[in-house]
Amino acid sequence: MGNKLSGKDLIKLGFPKNNSINIALGQINRYRKREKKESILTEAKDVLLNPEKYEGNGTWGKVAEGLIKPVQVRMHQLKNTRAPFQIFGENEIDEQAKFQLYDSLKLPVSVAGALMPDAHSGYGLPIGGVLATDNAVIPYGVGVDIGCRMSLSIFDLPASHFKGKEHQLEAILKDNTKFGMYETHASRVDHEVFYNSGFQDIPLLKNLLPKAYKQLGTSGGGNHFVEFGIAKIDSPENEWKLEKGEYFAVLSHSGSRGLGANIAKHYTYLATKQCPLPKNVQHLAWLDLNTHDGQEYWLAMNLAGEYAKACHDDIHRRIAKAIGKRVVVTIENHHNFAWKEIVNGQECIVHRKGATPAGEGQLGIIPGSMTAPGFIVKGKGNAESLNSASHGAGRLFSRAKCKSSFTQSQINKELKKHDVTLIGGNIDEAPMAYKDITKVMANQTDLVEVLGTFTPKIVRMDR
Repeated sequence: MGNKLSGKDLIKLGFPKNNSINIALGQINRYRKREKKESILTEAKDVLLNPEKYEGNGTWGKVAEGLIKPVQVRMHQLKNTRAPFQIFGENEIDEQAKFQLYDSLKLPVSVAGALMPDAHSGYGLPIGGVLATDNAVIPYGVGVDIGCRMSLSIFDLPASHFKGKEHQLEAILKDNTKFGMYETHASRVDHEVFYNSGFQDIPLLKNLLPKAYKQLGTSGGGNHFVEFGIAKIDSPENEWKLEKGEYFAVLSHSGSRGLGANIAKHYTYLATKQCPLPKNVQHLAWLDLNTHDGQEYWLAMNLAGEYAKACHDDIHRRIAKAIGKRVVVTIENHHNFAWKEIVNGQECIVHRKGATPAGEGQLGIIPGSMTAPGFIVKGKGNAESLNSASHGAGRLFSRAKCKSSFTQSQINKELKKHDVTLIGGNIDEAPMAYKDITKVMANQTDLVEVLGTFTPKIVRMDR
């Protein structure tokens, strides 16, 4: 019968004829296929006799869990009533995004929700959706690009640093940034994130480590960018070594690359298998945090968040080195993530899909578009928004609609009008595709205080 392990082999050992066999086979055939069948069977026998010993183990943890406390997979029904929620800037948000939020509020695990003024429909939770749940994490409530984030570096250089240096700065962006699926840096760097134990303990992550190493310091496609611009500081924070004024700055937007995408895909699949839901809400399948998969996803998600930050740090390090100047202030924030936070007196899992954390005093940057300013903000800690704010201007036109609505010459005209140079970019990301950021900001004055702005001048995106 060859060296491949089968269900019969495990039943012969004494495994119960239930889902734990399929789980074991799936894990072994995926991650241990090069090992000898005998040694795997010896290990399997030990798992069967001492499952407690294998709880949390990358390969056998899920099987051990199934042996200790078999979980019944059952269809979950939605509640008839919605958990409490608040919508900010309701008149600017499409109906489908609202309905997606309403559906998510009927999940049996939902505690509270909110919709930000840049919201538009997505998969599972709408983009701009915030959802607090009880001990459950929804992979699609976090999103595919886990830990996608903004990072702004302000240099102690005046805005006039641009004058006469446009070509030099364009060259710096071209040489020091990489975009999309295939571009990587010729000179690779090590980073402490690669020594996180998750890369050793979780088989999926172990397999993704080489790709993560290769993609460090690169940006994704779509709406991801690195841009030079002018940071105008109206209200400096005490710890900033900056006066009021206009400074040379760099802003980046990107996430956890192939690492995050693969984590999202793997655990979304597991969630949909373990948490059957009515068809219209199956994207909202969750993982219980008390289960092996729930805890493993939580570790993997946090690692993807750290990796996204490491990518931004590397991008900004390369650019600062090329400019030959030191960064004096860094302002950064995640979206597409879940946090453990207190909501109405209980610890909840707060998902922010395309929404920025805006707890009291928390700093962030909310971008506009390539021809509109972004806003440097400080959170007001508004409980009704679950301490959240928008993550940008939000789309007015879908990517498909952009292709039929705009031409390259219209985009070029718009860029010229605002004196913006674009390297790469495509019609999907036309400045006209986005909502008016000033309206979005006007709809969240209760959520954030504006400290300053960032105006793009030279923008680099994927082609």
